Amino acid sequence: MAHFHLILCLLAALILPSYSQKILRILPGDAAISNGNAAANNNGLFCDSWRLSVETNNAGYWATIPARCLRYVEAYMNGHRYVSDSAVVAADASYFARDINIAGDGKDAWIFDIDETLLSNLPYYRDVGFGSEIFNETSFDEWVDSAKAPFLPASLKLYKELQRLGFTLVLLTGRDEAQRNATEKNLLFAGYRNWERLILREASDVGKPAVIYKSERRAQLKAEGFRIHGSSGDQWSDLFGPPMASRSFKLPNPMYFIK
Repeated sequence: MAHFHLILCLLAALILPSYSQKILRILPGDAAISNGNAAANNNGLFCDSWRLSVETNNAGYWATIPARCLRYVEAYMNGHRYVSDSAVVAADASYFARDINIAGDGKDAWIFDIDETLLSNLPYYRDVGFGSEIFNETSFDEWVDSAKAPFLPASLKLYKELQRLGFTLVLLTGRDEAQRNATEKNLLFAGYRNWERLILREASDVGKPAVIYKSERRAQLKAEGFRIHGSSGDQWSDLFGPPMASRSFKLPNPMYFIK
């Protein structure tokens, strides 16, 4: 028996290093480490794994998408999979919402982010490489002022259902107060109506990370007696930070990251 265990140990010493060298390691940037693994050169596989790391909040901070993933992100955002992924998130939110007992006092709240949650900025990002270029605040503000962003179908459907169920809808965005008129105009153009509040960054919020700004606004709502049952956003910074909603629903967005 001792000889048998010795043989197994020797085999493991020979096999495991060789095997471990072939494991594909996906990093949050434009890199992959591999030895003899053809999958490392497969941009589709790499970019699919990179997107998973983004959506599961494992990628950490990143400023642009990996250069090799431009075509992948373009195809994803323009294709059926993005629509399907968004619809699944909305359906999960809908199932959760139907189980909530609405008190009828106007305090049962659901919070929505706006960009890439209620409104789609895909027409803008088509012109700037789907997130392959460094964010340009000036050109994006010009796009916001045009008030032409279309609705996200799954989100508009969820929004209307939550209203029918009796939820109070609060819109919490990282846009500036100066963009209120353009934002309201765009929301109405896209089909959104009868929100309770539209909260934008005030002068005192300039420079605050999104996760701090949005958690502070949720705390204010809670102090007013609102019960925040659900929260929908495309960034983890839309959802994290105390107090969090009872359930948070992350929509897909591989184009940019906001802290």
